[in-house]
Amino acid sequence: MIKKLKFITLLLLCASIGVYAQTAIVLGNISGLKESKIVFYYFKDGKSVADTVKVKDGQFKWVVKMPEAQKVSVVLFDDYYQFFVESGNIKITGGKTIEELKVTGSKTQDEYKAHDQTLLDLNNQRSSLYDKWGKVSDEEQAVLEAKIEDLGKQRKLRNTQYIIEHPKSAVSISLVSDKTSVGNYEDAIYAYEKLDQSARNSMIGKQIAERLTVLKRSAIGAPMLNFTQNDTEGRPVQFAAFKGKYVLVDFWASWCGPCRAENPNVLKVYNQYKDKNFTVVGISLDDKIESWKKAIKDDKMPWTQVSDLKGWKNEIATYFGIKGIPNTLLIDPKGNIIAVGLRGETLVKALGKFL
Repeated sequence: MIKKLKFITLLLLCASIGVYAQTAIVLGNISGLKESKIVFYYFKDGKSVADTVKVKDGQFKWVVKMPEAQKVSVVLFDDYYQFFVESGNIKITGGKTIEELKVTGSKTQDEYKAHDQTLLDLNNQRSSLYDKWGKVSDEEQAVLEAKIEDLGKQRKLRNTQYIIEHPKSAVSISLVSDKTSVGNYEDAIYAYEKLDQSARNSMIGKQIAERLTVLKRSAIGAPMLNFTQNDTEGRPVQFAAFKGKYVLVDFWASWCGPCRAENPNVLKVYNQYKDKNFTVVGISLDDKIESWKKAIKDDKMPWTQVSDLKGWKNEIATYFGIKGIPNTLLIDPKGNIIAVGLRGETLVKALGKFL
């Protein structure tokens, strides 16, 4: 009987150690933090969840089950701060700004910071270029955009190389996840296939696989969805009506600053190519018809505009997995997708190539 009790006690001890080994304890001591509570956003069992944690005198404690390392978001100083959390004891210290925050105790965070340092030169160059954005001549602006585009390509290449060299890393998994959020299907599937099978079988890895099935709908060569949505007057518009033309499908919204900044560029190429078998179809992620109509009038957009006024739940945007705007799909006369994510100088170059 005594031996049996000892065996049961040993089993319970092993179980408790196993549970503890999957637990992250995040201790915060941020002197400039005035909030009485903060919210951590992360994934649990494949679903996005949020934990609210009390703060007193800038100090807090977040205890969470974390079987796999993952990137977590928290709102601090009215801004999103992201860092990697894994099982064990982690500390966040700092003063009054995001830049002053320091995370210790997370090996994955250390890996991420080390990789981020390898991108510092690109980030600095991009920041200096953006300081000149909109303050130069049209010719200089075109050169500016080309340089920024090139820096973006270099960044993608470095991230992909990191994934290839660290196929099991949680940082690599996160980098692939980022590609599925803001990149195209071709880039994302290439990076995903470089991950080790263990990484693909992780919770985030499985989410990436699901995301790729959606992104594949906008792969180069895929047929465009023959959708129907209403225009500003409530009249149904079917995409099949534009077959035989090159069509730029433009996802935007009245509340989106970058979209409004891009609209003059779209207007420019529309006027340049509208008599050469080309048109634009705007799909708005607005939910208020008055704001939508006003933006169309203010930005002088003469092309067809449609929306179901469901905001981010717009059925066409959801079908293609659109998570950021402005975003575009270029469709050929046969109704197939031939380019994605065109804007600025890349849009001008692409239309020059095809038209």
